[in-house]
Amino acid sequence: MGMTMTQKILAAHAGLDHVEAGQLIEAKLDLVLGNDITSPVAIKEFEKNGFDKVFDPGRIAMVMDHFAPNKDIKAAQQCKECRTFAYAKHIQHFYDVGEMGIEHALLPEKGIVAPGECIIGADSHTCTYGALGAFSTGVGSTDMAAGMATGKCWFKVPEAIRFVLKGKMAPNVSGKDVILHIIGEIGVDGALYQSMEFVGEGVSNLTMDDRLTICNMAIEAGAKNGIFEVDDVTREYVKDRVNRPFAEYHADPDAVYANTIEIDLSAIKPTVAFPHLPENTKTVDEIGEEIKIDQVVIGSCTNGRISDMETAAKLLKGKHIAKGVRCIIIPATQSIYKECIQRGYMEIFIDAGCVVSTPTCGPCLGGYMGILAQGERCVATTNRNFVGRMGHVDSEVYLASPATAAASAIAGYIASAPCQEGETA
Repeated sequence: MGMTMTQKILAAHAGLDHVEAGQLIEAKLDLVLGNDITSPVAIKEFEKNGFDKVFDPGRIAMVMDHFAPNKDIKAAQQCKECRTFAYAKHIQHFYDVGEMGIEHALLPEKGIVAPGECIIGADSHTCTYGALGAFSTGVGSTDMAAGMATGKCWFKVPEAIRFVLKGKMAPNVSGKDVILHIIGEIGVDGALYQSMEFVGEGVSNLTMDDRLTICNMAIEAGAKNGIFEVDDVTREYVKDRVNRPFAEYHADPDAVYANTIEIDLSAIKPTVAFPHLPENTKTVDEIGEEIKIDQVVIGSCTNGRISDMETAAKLLKGKHIAKGVRCIIIPATQSIYKECIQRGYMEIFIDAGCVVSTPTCGPCLGGYMGILAQGERCVATTNRNFVGRMGHVDSEVYLASPATAAASAIAGYIASAPCQEGETA
């Protein structure tokens, strides 16, 4: 019986020739990740259990991104705890204000994650790195503590759903629309503790940013992880970033899947997830009514990359956001922020009436930089729209792509982006 991509990676890291779905294994880790919210809890557990050193200072990453720059005294204390620990344990990948970014954009950008690796992170969207052909998954802070101390983690080998992608996306459709479409089809528990494995000729038509976005939201379908096959797009992305050997894993022809789902990329339309679940999706042309909005957020670990900034800038250039709408744009890393300046995007954003923030998770989890009041509505390129996710329990979050978010900021209500010159819908 053959193995899936995920099973092959887990088998290799467990030192086994073969693993099967449901099997319990102990696997060696290539990276353990934490942020300013989850790391302090892990540090306390680490110290409570008597550990005095980490397994490898080069294989641990801590990124101060959720409430940094610090929003209040508690946030400052949390970052101080991380800072003190990181310096004492000589953590090589510690990113603080001025050099940090949103963790799941920063780590791929810096080549800290690579194909074939086994990665855990005390953040549910750690599944992002499957875009590079890695096994990566979110864990609790206790598992993070154990991982920092031992370099190992227990896993139950997941079953897999095979998503066969074909065709090419239309203009103004992106990876965000693809994953919202999939979650709308299978539901928020449609891939519960399963691996979402993306294959097919359509994969070659997806950029790395599309793939990162799709894997980022695998957890919103309940998945253990999302993963793409390594191809030329992957190799080109990691070529000048990853400076160490890595392995590529491809599923066996006789690998066993719990389900196989075909996705025609050309049939996917701009999609929005309505409150209060990512599965509550409609295409923009199905909405039928003007849903007025108060705020737009373009950023997050899902859609804060340079391609997202480019999409927003193209649509906002020469335009102004609607009266009564607040538009917050958050480049995901310092490098992306700098490139926005160099490309002239910052001037476009400011002239359009937007505010631009330093890299931070901020409003995505209702932290700061865009909290919603009672009754307010926000179109966001973030990944969750649960009750009270971005503020008051009576506020509403609509998940969308950067193109839809920017178009909605201009219109003042949820709207599709117009085709650019030379494009056809």
